[in-house]
Amino acid sequence: MDIELSVIIINYNGIKYLKECLDSLHQKLNNISFEIIVLDNNSSDDSCAYLKTNFPEVKLIESKINHGFGKGNNEAVRTAKGNYLLLINNDTIVLDDLLPVLEFLKKDNSIGVIGINMLNGKKEYIPAAGNFPNIKNMFQLKKLLHSGKEFGSGNFLRDSYDVDWLGGSFLLLSKTIYENINGFDEDYFMYVEDVDFSKKIANLGLKRIFLPNYNYIHFVGFTKAKNPMLIKGYEIYLSKHFTGLYKLLVTLALKTNKLVKNIKKVFKLD
Repeated sequence: MDIELSVIIINYNGIKYLKECLDSLHQKLNNISFEIIVLDNNSSDDSCAYLKTNFPEVKLIESKINHGFGKGNNEAVRTAKGNYLLLINNDTIVLDDLLPVLEFLKKDNSIGVIGINMLNGKKEYIPAAGNFPNIKNMFQLKKLLHSGKEFGSGNFLRDSYDVDWLGGSFLLLSKTIYENINGFDEDYFMYVEDVDFSKKIANLGLKRIFLPNYNYIHFVGFTKAKNPMLIKGYEIYLSKHFTGLYKLLVTLALKTNKLVKNIKKVFKLD
């Protein structure tokens, strides 16, 4: 039987998450012909041995170096046999049947990528979509997630929404589109590569769609200690997607943000 969907998972020392993640995929993809590809970024926690013993059907790629998120996905996608790709984090649990989500994508050629509703480990709503960078949200990064009251509260009134960017912990798209945008930009190691990814899809004139009625748990690992990596990611983004005077202004906004964060850290105000 032909494989319709290739599920791509990047793993780095994530052994504690793998069982629940993979079990949920097997349950929620049972009406789809799929393969699961795990690229392991040189883990030291016996993830590879665990997968070989407990999930021998998984196609395991054992990297001898840590590629990071974007390049890791690119390496894994090169081996994918499906016409469609589900890029999903290892620290996730899919809660709903994904066949309707795939069918939603297949029936509309104007859609470039789909994301679904994200919950934390307590099943509380977390924003999984946001606005592209501008002067306001580079000065105050939390405004990247300000897409209206519904996205602030998690109480959605519609079945689908057009958004700027979708979080990289769940991305469903065709392999053709992935290849058309050359996958993830490998200049990013971690953070903001998903915003860049959505921007490249937007540049093709394709929609980024958020479906709030389908859910997954994501045991989010971001902390304020990782802010420097986030800032670095946006510095790369601004260098790639802005020009002229506006580039200078939006870069100044981000530098101001960075300075404020450093002052708060020094004086322990955060």
